[in-house]
Amino acid sequence: MTIAAVPASAQTNGTNPDGTKIDCRNGANAAGADCAKDGNGAKNNAGGAGPGQAVFLPALIVDLFPNPAPALAPGPAPRPEPAMPPANNQAGPPPSGPIVSPTDLIAVQPPRAVAGEFVPDEVLVTVDGDGAAVQQIAASFGLEVRSQRQSRLLGATLVRFGIPDGRPVGVVLAQLAADGRTQRREPNHIYSLQQAAGIVNYAFDRIALDSKQASGENVRVAVIDTGIDDTNPALAGVIAAQFDAMPDVPIAKRDHGTSVDGLIAGVGALEGMAPGARIYHARAFEGGKSTMDVILAALDWAAEQNVSIINMSFVGPKNDLLGTACGNARALGMVLVAAAGNNGPKAPYGYPAAFDGVIAVTATDARDALMPQANRGAYVFISAPGVEMVAPSGAGSDVVTGTSFAAAIVTGAIANLIHAAPDRSADDIEKALAATAKDLGPKGRDNDFGYGLLDIKAAEAAKE
Repeated sequence: MTIAAVPASAQTNGTNPDGTKIDCRNGANAAGADCAKDGNGAKNNAGGAGPGQAVFLPALIVDLFPNPAPALAPGPAPRPEPAMPPANNQAGPPPSGPIVSPTDLIAVQPPRAVAGEFVPDEVLVTVDGDGAAVQQIAASFGLEVRSQRQSRLLGATLVRFGIPDGRPVGVVLAQLAADGRTQRREPNHIYSLQQAAGIVNYAFDRIALDSKQASGENVRVAVIDTGIDDTNPALAGVIAAQFDAMPDVPIAKRDHGTSVDGLIAGVGALEGMAPGARIYHARAFEGGKSTMDVILAALDWAAEQNVSIINMSFVGPKNDLLGTACGNARALGMVLVAAAGNNGPKAPYGYPAAFDGVIAVTATDARDALMPQANRGAYVFISAPGVEMVAPSGAGSDVVTGTSFAAAIVTGAIANLIHAAPDRSADDIEKALAATAKDLGPKGRDNDFGYGLLDIKAAEAAKE
């Protein structure tokens, strides 16, 4: 069974940046950011590379699962037991060995330029039926089967159909809706990492976490991001396993993923929020961009690692397949944390953050002021430090700004909660964060700060 790894354009940390400059205001990086645009916050509006922003997407097909997986019923499958004790999704010492990556890579198309919010000649479809049904659908609608695989979180066969004759994606989706064997039909949306290039890590103080007592020891955390520099001293012994959802695409930048992992569980001089946590890192972005099929492959891998938390520091349009995967991951007991977005007050809602059951994180500075470029909306759940923070980056360190990094702070804080009380449920954690947050802005929950600034000490003391 196969899946295509289709990355897109770049977005990286700057060096000694101005605190107010973010990627969509930096001409050199604009192609890799979802820039602020007018909108009323409707949930079905999408972010993505804007007109004229060419994104080179090599279309690759990769065999992720050489041995066919058994058919799964719709909905989440029973969660597997951890491979190593202790219980409750906590991991033992990190295993040695190479990065896990798909095998039998076959290039099916040359690189091509893409502009917009989705791949223009592809659709993603979940199919009720076997390989013969997939081929019949392709023949009936004049499509190509570019990849197919069994998705654990979707509970169905996920097919990436190519459109060889230039029909618009919307037309093909409408045509496929007439076939009862197609369950869900979506564009292959493009997603962007939520990083703003931005002096001491002030997060411990702001979220009431004692750095001397902070611990996420053996808590399993999945991070879906760029590649990382695992030789960075801040990540020594931190990475439990790695998965590459786009192995034939060279890694050009490792900054964003290295920073996110370091803020969660870094060690040494750049200690993260949850030292001792075990990071299961999935590379699903190159140049700050990824597509829905690649992200879904990374999510499925993360679910197989029996993690407690999944960090998603990226934003894109609403996609039903992503919503289903997130909902099923939450049903399996995982806490989902996502960046709210850096696209400005008038930007559409950012996904996956705006899905129910996902903790949407916005960014504040050392004085608890909101990052001006942060998305706004009723989906914003909580605030955390994310402006001008020192973090590991590539082989060294850098000052970073963005809701990506605020999400990492919240992920690390939640790892502390799970370490202290391994039986605490995702629902209980979410309720505790909301009930104990320090109110900022208008009284009560608001569209800027959500419930307010994370207070991990109060959340740990809160009882269900």
